Amino acid sequence: MIPLSDRIPTRRFPIVTILLIVANVLVFALEMLQLNPGGDNALQQTFLNYGVVPSRVAVEPLSITLLTFVTSMFLHASFLHIAGNMLYLWIFGNNIEDVLGHFWFTVFYFVCGFVASAAQVFVSAGSDLPGIGASGAIAGVLAAYLIFFPRSQINTLLILGIFLAVRRLPAVLVLGLWFALQLVNGFLSVGQTQLGGVAFFAHIGGFVAGLILALPWLGQARAIGARIRY
Repeated sequence: MIPLSDRIPTRRFPIVTILLIVANVLVFALEMLQLNPGGDNALQQTFLNYGVVPSRVAVEPLSITLLTFVTSMFLHASFLHIAGNMLYLWIFGNNIEDVLGHFWFTVFYFVCGFVASAAQVFVSAGSDLPGIGASGAIAGVLAAYLIFFPRSQINTLLILGIFLAVRRLPAVLVLGLWFALQLVNGFLSVGQTQLGGVAFFAHIGGFVAGLILALPWLGQARAIGARIRY
């Protein structure tokens, strides 16, 4: 399932969401400039320098650790990686920014990202692979959307083998299933510290952080939701 859009209007212009997307795209463009026909060593070094490397967190100065916890959120490994993350951020981020306001949404986003990285470091402390991507922070956004607007209808692309279909599905199904998949895959990946791929516990950590941090705004979001025709 790939979400395409939702149907909830916003009252505020989502300037923070847009700026985050622009920043991520610009950084990805700079990454692509480091690619060359002879190899991608320069790009790999960028990931090592500015991604979160679990095995180094315990021995690095706190200032370096905090820096990589921020910079890692703007690095992506491929076009599909950034395209998927930015699609989710665009669909769900504007509504969360609308509820929280620009300042608190910014705080919310980065705190979720920090918790996401910390969760992944905790379960893969011996890994030398850099953790990169905005998906941990975006997982927090998805969690807030899930509890704010569970009845929201999400236009979703369903892929059934060679057949494609677009259907409107409730957010509780789309996002609940997404989180369930992260839990299953996360626990299946425990102990595989040196394998590359998806940082499932970053998604889990960011999602749980988003659930907790969004609670103070739950009443306000429910009031907004009560005025929406689903």
